[in-house]
Amino acid sequence: MYKCSEDRMADKIKTMSQFGDAGHGGITRYSLSKENLMARAEFKKRMEAIGAKIKTDDMANMYATLEGSDPTLPAIVMASHSDSVRNGGNYDGILGVMGAMEVLETVAEQKIPHKHNLVAMIWTNEEGSLYPPAMMSSGVICNDYLPEEIGKKFKHEDMLASTSVLDKTKTFKEALEASGYKGDVANRLNPKDYKAMFELHIEQGPILEAAKNDIGIVTCVLGMINYRIKAFGQSDHAGTTPMPYRKDALYAAAKLLQYLHDELDKLDKALVYTTGEIVCHPNVHTVIPDFVEFSIDARHEDPKVIEQVVEVIKNIPKEIVGCTTGYERAWSRDTVYYDEKLIGYVTEAVNELGYSNQRINSGAGHDAQFVSYMMPTTMIFVPSKDGHSHCEEEFTPVEQCTKGASVLLNAVLKCDAQ
Repeated sequence: MYKCSEDRMADKIKTMSQFGDAGHGGITRYSLSKENLMARAEFKKRMEAIGAKIKTDDMANMYATLEGSDPTLPAIVMASHSDSVRNGGNYDGILGVMGAMEVLETVAEQKIPHKHNLVAMIWTNEEGSLYPPAMMSSGVICNDYLPEEIGKKFKHEDMLASTSVLDKTKTFKEALEASGYKGDVANRLNPKDYKAMFELHIEQGPILEAAKNDIGIVTCVLGMINYRIKAFGQSDHAGTTPMPYRKDALYAAAKLLQYLHDELDKLDKALVYTTGEIVCHPNVHTVIPDFVEFSIDARHEDPKVIEQVVEVIKNIPKEIVGCTTGYERAWSRDTVYYDEKLIGYVTEAVNELGYSNQRINSGAGHDAQFVSYMMPTTMIFVPSKDGHSHCEEEFTPVEQCTKGASVLLNAVLKCDAQ
């Protein structure tokens, strides 16, 4: 069994954390921003130093290829993203890139024999923080293989037209053209030239740490639904309308939210659900709200449990505190299962290395889930301290980052041997 270098990993973490340093221990590194281009330049410099060849595709996805003994075979790719959310951490996404770099550096340094080309890849705009939506490039690259309802949200021309959340006059297409990393459409990841994809990632949750396990063997990305729950009331003056005469849509929405929590908590304990967005009209402190809408995001592996959630939503009270109610399905996705053969390679690798581990699912979305529709794909998780992610407190010790890279290396070599 081969092991990656903790010292090299520590150096990469330290270096990459400088690009977009927000001054509080985390980063803001929007896709194709000057900070992101600095991280890409560092990737290019380090990969070229070990003899890897660099190319990019038309969505500025970067590929660093270390040639195998039989380059006519389809390549094995290890990929993640280098962009972040605003005031995010130093591990989400970029750890998968650094892990892929570390695998290639270890292979080059130790002259580890391999038949297939091995590729470290950076996906463009996974977060969608500056140019929505999230997972933009993988949505475009994998579009022909995605379920129709998902694929239609990632049409190439629509993605190019995406405008900056900070400046509506600027488009993703313009950022792409200005980046210097826009390449040839022929260089895109595809199932003919590539055999499989692995993605190393932080867990972004507390499960591995709570179980005192070093590695999560990821089996799937949870299925989910997103509904909009609505309450319709009547706007009136906040000071002159007696309480018995009111039709307060916000009060009704609060009652609906409580109802949903009470009913959903009766379902499977592995179900997770969230209300993260609320719209209140007219949103004036002297006016009783006449319309309130809130999101409900529910996730579970078993479609039967998701169906139960939908039934709960459909059975919300039709009228509550004098207000009528309604609901609307925004979107949904089925559980995406990763490739069992690749999961097997990861399992063998982690057990042979002697690292504590468990099978785990992903509640968050990743580029790997879109790629899994196109070719065999899987993921490897390492713990997140206190479960924190998408914030500056995000942290994984370098020892566990390196263990994740070592599992990635040995799983890839098992895949290469087949």
